[in-house]
Amino acid sequence: MTSTSRTLYLFGSAAPPIFDVAKVIEDAQADGWDVCLGLTPTAARWLDESLDGLAALTGHPVRSEYKLPGQPDVWPKADVIVFAPATFNSINSWALGLTASFVVGVVAEGIGKGIPTVTMPCVNAAYAQHRQLGRSIAELREQGVTVLYGEGGFMPNPPGSGKPKAYPWDVALHSARKLADRT
Repeated sequence: MTSTSRTLYLFGSAAPPIFDVAKVIEDAQADGWDVCLGLTPTAARWLDESLDGLAALTGHPVRSEYKLPGQPDVWPKADVIVFAPATFNSINSWALGLTASFVVGVVAEGIGKGIPTVTMPCVNAAYAQHRQLGRSIAELREQGVTVLYGEGGFMPNPPGSGKPKAYPWDVALHSARKLADRT
């Protein structure tokens, strides 16, 4: 890891691009970020065999659950949060304030704390037709979250035809850098 002065919370849901998260961490570290990785419980299950290696890569424990009362916080404070890939469930839960999962709870609270936050959904075109997704994206944008969806961000694919290697991680990291440069 390089010498860092900015902390990035990199959060991810269970969508196929999450399997590339080690490369994303390396790219963020090369850009000077100290990265803390948080996952939804299902994403953590998907990456179970890689969690120790990801913790070694970041230098921080990978988190997918809330800490117990009285336990110390093991991460430094975030300068910016990137939540990508963010699934249909995560986006809607966040916008509605349903914080059963650790990462959704942190980003929901992050709005109130004024932590600059970027999210990039990863949904198929069938989910994109559900009216709640549009409402949730609008709600998050109204609360100051940078939502990378549509032109210049993530574009949905037909169900079953996803292109996880084409997920625009670089757009999310570039947006995080821009937000950090403003603060």
